[in-house]
Amino acid sequence: MYNDIKLEKALYNLSGKSFTAALEELDPSSAYAGTDLAGLDAFERQLRRFDIKVSGQGCDRVEKFFSSTGSAILFPEFVTRCIRRGFDETVLSSVCAVRTLSSESQYLGCTISDTDEYAPTYEGDLFPEAEIREGSAVVLRKFGRVISASYEAVRRQRLDVFGVMLRSVGARLADAVVKKAVTVLLANAEGITANELTYTELAALYGEFECFDMTSVIASPSNASIIAAMEQLRDTRADSDGRMILPFGSELIKTSAVPDDKIIGIDRDFALEFITSTDLVMETDKLIDRQLDQITVSLTCGFRKITPDAVKVLTIE
Repeated sequence: MYNDIKLEKALYNLSGKSFTAALEELDPSSAYAGTDLAGLDAFERQLRRFDIKVSGQGCDRVEKFFSSTGSAILFPEFVTRCIRRGFDETVLSSVCAVRTLSSESQYLGCTISDTDEYAPTYEGDLFPEAEIREGSAVVLRKFGRVISASYEAVRRQRLDVFGVMLRSVGARLADAVVKKAVTVLLANAEGITANELTYTELAALYGEFECFDMTSVIASPSNASIIAAMEQLRDTRADSDGRMILPFGSELIKTSAVPDDKIIGIDRDFALEFITSTDLVMETDKLIDRQLDQITVSLTCGFRKITPDAVKVLTIE
């Protein structure tokens, strides 16, 4: 049972396993089906074990994690989850078709060349060919941040407020990563040009997609505001998830990573591959030992365009 699990630093250092995955092996969630602990993962059960409330009424303070040596082991995972949540809540998840884990600092993927017309083939004729071949290597780059604090400064802070601060770090980290994604999307992308941004030009960008669909329109904040103010969008409302859907079905995504002279249209199901060599990396020993003066968080990642025809660009001259 979860109350009997021995928590130790080594659980963070198992090759190829996250802290939660290591806990799940020791304390499988399947064993709690039909109980009041169903729906909690192994880490959340450990929070219950040490009576640590990270949100809501009666939310504890940071120092609660350090009330015992066992509960202190949980603190790095709490920090990582907060930062990851901020990272995952950004536009990054809306522009990537697939996420790939690579064990190397360089990733060699495949590209597809499929330009011949799909038409009826007569008896004796060869079928048109779609060629999948080895592409160029993607060099994975490290993105990171140093978090400077002192235990005395944060120990009395409520965990929900401290968590929001950590989420903001994750969001800013993701913003830097998105800039790399945009660079890859724009590279050698085909499209159209216009003198100004109008609804007619947006519709023309939509029309550039033949086999694929334009599921997303990615624009800078200034261009996103122009689009949102267009007469044709006056009756448009955000959906239940807060997303703005354009009349032709594309989600409007706002990010400062896109330059003001570009509007990017993509089919998110085919356009971009997100490659990582690690999950978020934290200095767990320092966190466990309350040495918060210089804590680094980093992610090594890169991007690759999978299907060039799933990306089109409107350039405003």
